[in-house]
Amino acid sequence: MPTLLLVEDNEMNRDMLSRRLERRGYNVITAENGGTAVEKALNNRPDIILMDMELPVKDGWTATTEIKAEIDIPIIALTAHALSGDKEKAFSAGCDGYATKPVDFPALLEIIKEHTN
Repeated sequence: MPTLLLVEDNEMNRDMLSRRLERRGYNVITAENGGTAVEKALNNRPDIILMDMELPVKDGWTATTEIKAEIDIPIIALTAHALSGDKEKAFSAGCDGYATKPVDFPALLEIIKEHTN
């Protein structure tokens, strides 16, 4: 299974989602802020990134733009932002997919599979 970088600042969400993904066979690396996300993405070269957009240190839009400038990797925006224009903003930053919170886990798995096969 692919290696996945999960970027989420909420510890409870990060732990719950990483456990669910690991049970599905994914190797999960986590980051709690945008700065760490960029560092881990460049050092570990995961197969896909799930990127929260509201993060401390560096927001998800900035982190996505910086990662995409260095490596071509699928990044899925994982966000509570479901307002008009937020999806377009995520795609403009370089995201390849978009999933809203609360997470619909089966739908998220399908998005991950789309971008890792």
